[in-house]
Amino acid sequence: MQTPGYKKLITLAALLAIAGAAQAQKTQLLVYTALETDQLKAYQEGFNKAYPDIDIRWVRDSTGVITAKLLAEKANPQADAVMGVAATSLALMDKQGMLEAYRPLNLDAIMSQYRDKKNPPAWFGMDIWGATVCFNTVEAKKRNIPVPTTWKDLLKPEYKGQVVMPNPASSGTGYFDVTAWLTLWGDKDGKGGGWEFMDKLHENIAQYTHSGSKPCNMAASGEFVAGISFEYRANANKAKGAPIELVFPKEGLGWDIEAFAIHKGTKKLDAAKKLADWASSKDAMLLYGKNFAITAQPGVAAPLANVPKDYEQRLVKMDFDWAASNRERILAEWTRRYNAKSEPKK
Repeated sequence: MQTPGYKKLITLAALLAIAGAAQAQKTQLLVYTALETDQLKAYQEGFNKAYPDIDIRWVRDSTGVITAKLLAEKANPQADAVMGVAATSLALMDKQGMLEAYRPLNLDAIMSQYRDKKNPPAWFGMDIWGATVCFNTVEAKKRNIPVPTTWKDLLKPEYKGQVVMPNPASSGTGYFDVTAWLTLWGDKDGKGGGWEFMDKLHENIAQYTHSGSKPCNMAASGEFVAGISFEYRANANKAKGAPIELVFPKEGLGWDIEAFAIHKGTKKLDAAKKLADWASSKDAMLLYGKNFAITAQPGVAAPLANVPKDYEQRLVKMDFDWAASNRERILAEWTRRYNAKSEPKK
């Protein structure tokens, strides 16, 4: 004779079996990303509202690390899709035949300058992130250091040992800083060139970090006066009460596009296309706009409290194909000159 308790056990076992079967039916999508950790949850929840039958498994690191990992796995790719990685990195992967061209549902709404020019495109933009100097006003006052208004202000003697910036080999933020300076002042050695600017800046640098956020975090905590970073992290830190001023140097701001691509060879192509469709949608753009002043669809992002209204006009005219094609050479030269001040890798 079966007892009520026995029936409950059968019922519970049946429910667990049903739940397990439902979970097993979900598609698991492996997505490589350089998005900030504190952004991933909102993006995943937004996607799952539209596609509850697809689970995202994130592999997250800084742009340079993710780029190196993807290139190292070229012969045996692991990722199904790449989301929130610099367009310069995706352009490099495209040149090596690593991306699956796809025209997402909402491509026409994305501005042409923020997506691959081919049709169908190999990648498309989500949002723009650009250079900002996080300047600790409390620590600066103690040291009688003035607020900078230009990049070249950071070369002044009073900034010696008080500037931190990202290593461009590890960080997409660091790489767009370097390529912007080479764009502004030239890629050749000589008077007034980009490398000469970096030689002088190096004298004032305390450390090169392996994260684009870390310099702003260090400035926010008072460890250093000036942290070369990007506007999302700067705005977020200031909103939390950090005693920093956001500085947008007058010469122009380096920037890149957080972009999306499908990895060629994925066995989950249908699910990856669904993620692409969502990532290009207005719903997704509204989420990106909570973090960034410029989204790939125009007119979506609400103004950010500490970012100037003419922010887009301050961006340097970047050539992403050039930045991708010259990446190896630029990073080798930068490493030869400046890597001695990089923080140890974990």
